[in-house]
Amino acid sequence: MDPLLLEVLACPAEDHAPLTFDDQAQTLTCTSCGRVFPVRDGLPVLLLDEVIQ
Repeated sequence: MDPLLLEVLACPAEDHAPLTFDDQAQTLTCTSCGRVFPVRDGLPVLLLDEVIQ
């Protein structure tokens, strides 16, 4: 994932915390609430309905 993109992405939940990227799992994890979002075909899916728990 592009580091510049990762800097501007934020959790869609109300706290809008930064996300960390797991290259092996192809997921983004919120640093505040712990929600895990999938990255499909290189595109982050930041929808609360798509959270992986």
